[in-house]
Amino acid sequence: MKKYLPYLLALAGLTAILVLFLTGDKRNRKQLDERVTLHRMDKRPYATWVFFRELPVLFPGAEVRVNQHEPGNWDSVRTGEGRQLYISISDRFGADREELDELISFARAGNDVLVVARYISAAADEWLGVSSSSSEISYNPDLPDNDVQVTLRTPPFTDTVYFQYPGRSYFSFFTNINSSRTQVLGEDRSGHPHFIRLRAGAGNVFVHLEPLVFSNYFLLHEENLRYLEQVASVIRPGIRNIIWDEYFLRQKPSYADNNNRKKGWMSVLMGMKNEEGKEPFRAAIWLLAGLLLLYVLLEMRRRQRPIPVIRKPRNESLDFVKTIGQLYYGKGDHLNLCRKMAAYFLEHVRSKYKLPTGNLNEEFVRHLHYKSGFPEQELQRIVDFIRELELGENISAADLARFHRQLESFYQKA
Repeated sequence: MKKYLPYLLALAGLTAILVLFLTGDKRNRKQLDERVTLHRMDKRPYATWVFFRELPVLFPGAEVRVNQHEPGNWDSVRTGEGRQLYISISDRFGADREELDELISFARAGNDVLVVARYISAAADEWLGVSSSSSEISYNPDLPDNDVQVTLRTPPFTDTVYFQYPGRSYFSFFTNINSSRTQVLGEDRSGHPHFIRLRAGAGNVFVHLEPLVFSNYFLLHEENLRYLEQVASVIRPGIRNIIWDEYFLRQKPSYADNNNRKKGWMSVLMGMKNEEGKEPFRAAIWLLAGLLLLYVLLEMRRRQRPIPVIRKPRNESLDFVKTIGQLYYGKGDHLNLCRKMAAYFLEHVRSKYKLPTGNLNEEFVRHLHYKSGFPEQELQRIVDFIRELELGENISAADLARFHRQLESFYQKA
């Protein structure tokens, strides 16, 4: 029974997984991500990856540059040249007067500016001569599905086509328009204008108050990509440079109500005041942070014992050779020392030149001369001296010195 137990446990586990898979709620596993990012690299439903990807198709030959700096401080962009397109898609277009002047100057040089946002700043309203209505509600629960609907006017468009999708909408529109200088290009389902164009010198300024119709969800629904194509058709042809701006998308609105934000315990503690109107907790926390920083800096000092001086290792083998040499030389045993030197010489010849040293005759001298290149006469004198050592004759200090010089000459030249 025990040998079948692992198989039974595995079967029970697979059965449980199969039951969970079949009885699970599929609706909970596929939920629409309703976060609105409007980012070009984001493939969520309410992002702009499709729009950014279609730019080379809509404007063939145009170079696309991504900008994250304020208007006027664009990299590698000459604002005085024409045939350029500026695109800004964000939730809030919070341009101040100086930033708006830069964009208007850019448009007057023969360029087009496309601003897509559900909220535009008061400075933009003033220059456009419009009033806009922006709701914080991103969808209307009273409307049925597929009732978020937009259209483009004729003219300049050739036909009136309604585009709709079952997604969200901000329902932002212009409440007041100066018709003498403003052309309405698009409307929402209720007929409220939300897409306009204004002339600015040799260029145009386009403002669209419904950024979600440029989202991935809207453009990929049925044939809504035609909406993007028709919007791009009103922009002048021959665009050479496109500035995809993310400055206002990343910009934090200065008009946001900070009091409505949820405060954490730290912010509440830092903001507590006493009867005198002072903030003792704030001062205490900053003091504690300063003391903690001082403690960390003091503890960062290097703590270790002094490193002892390590002397350079001595060559003891060399000392040993010197000691043995001095021993033989001090005793005056020149014969024994010469024999030791001769034995080392012969061992050197055997190991390096592979010559036998049993018979030190003229043939040995000739072969060693050929292999080492050392003069034959000097080799003969060395061999003759080694033969004399075998006879055991007395060796003087001069003979020892001369033999040493001969061997050193061989070691250096051979």
